[in-house]
Order: sequence, then C-alpha cells, then structure tokens
Amino acid sequence: MRGTLAALAAVFGLAFSGAAFAQQPPAGIKIETLLKSDNSWDGTRYQSYPSGQPQLSVLKIEIPAHSVLPWHTHPMPNAGYVLAGEITVEKKDGEKQTVRAGQVLPETVGSVHRGVTGDSPVTLIVFYAGADGMPLSQHP
Repeated sequence: MRGTLAALAAVFGLAFSGAAFAQQPPAGIKIETLLKSDNSWDGTRYQSYPSGQPQLSVLKIEIPAHSVLPWHTHPMPNAGYVLAGEITVEKKDGEKQTVRAGQVLPETVGSVHRGVTGDSPVTLIVFYAGADGMPLSQHP
C-alpha cells in the first residue's frame, strides 16, 4: 500500500510540475514535441483564440481510401495527427500539403480547404481549441 501511495504521489507530482517535466523528464519517460507552431500549414499566422468559455475537442476520424471530403473551413485553431495512411489537404487556389502517418498538420482557420485520401484509409486524431457552442467546421 505504501508503495502504491508513493507511486501515486510521484505521478501527481509529475503532472503538476508542468514545464519542468517537459524540459527534464524523469528517467524512462520520453517526450517528443510533435508540433509547436504559430501558423497554419499554408503559412498564415494564427490570430487569437475564440472568446467565450474554452472548449477542447479531440476527434478520431476514419476516412476510407479514395475519399474526397467536402470543402469546409474551421473557425478555431486545430491540428491533426495522422495515425495511419496519408491525406492531402488542398485549398481552392491549388495549394496542397500531404501528411503521412506520424506527422501533424496545423490546420487553417477561416480558409476553405478539403482533404483527399489515396489508396489507403486514413485515421486522424484532430485537436480543436474552440469555445462552447462553436461548430468544429463549417461548409461554405
């Protein structure tokens, strides 16, 4: 019991040490920054976060092979991590970015775009930093 309590105290201590934990993780803990960006994949700088009560959303999205998603926009900053497959994100002006398994894409805000998959299905984890009641995407 005492060992379990000590382990729990250590975990809570790590959880609350914040930046120090990320800079100097304890032995055996490995941290890799997958994305740190102040702009979307097309180079547009992010403005401010939406006002109101913050609401984080994390979605697992599975897209079949040979799919073309509808044109859409996002009203808040978000980033997608590709778990499996590869997806090409394209804007109406023809600008494109292909993202493969293990890569992260900082999405555009307010810019019309869509995703296109190739020969394999795609699994994404997408993190949205919005506000209560905001839609995650909008279709023009």
